[in-house]
Amino acid sequence: MQIADQSKRVVYLGTGRRKSAVARVRLIPGSGQLWINGRNGADYLQNNPIYLNLVKAPLETLGLENSYDIYVNATGGGLTGQADAIRLGIARALCQLDIENRKPLKTEGYLTRDPRAKERRKYGLRKARKAPQYSKR
Repeated sequence: MQIADQSKRVVYLGTGRRKSAVARVRLIPGSGQLWINGRNGADYLQNNPIYLNLVKAPLETLGLENSYDIYVNATGGGLTGQADAIRLGIARALCQLDIENRKPLKTEGYLTRDPRAKERRKYGLRKARKAPQYSKR
């Protein structure tokens, strides 16, 4: 969804999900800053290069690392789930930016939502699949 904020700048929106994490992403033309929940992105992701590279991968694929400021509201899950959700949200927002961006992002797999989630616990079991110890006698 493309909207214009108060200062008449164009804003591109994208939502990403992973496990129980949800990330609402806003792309605004700027200098390439990353803000997550009001904090600097590197600080929020604990300066972990794996998470930072994961989040910036869609922008690097298109060569737009320093073209857009990214504002993210991430909730739920842990850092890994949130980082994956942010990546999906950024990729979806980049598709709204230009339809030509879809093909390279799709081939890299950035537009595919990872469906894996925690399996529910079943009655009679200790966890989702772990059964109580069997005693023959």
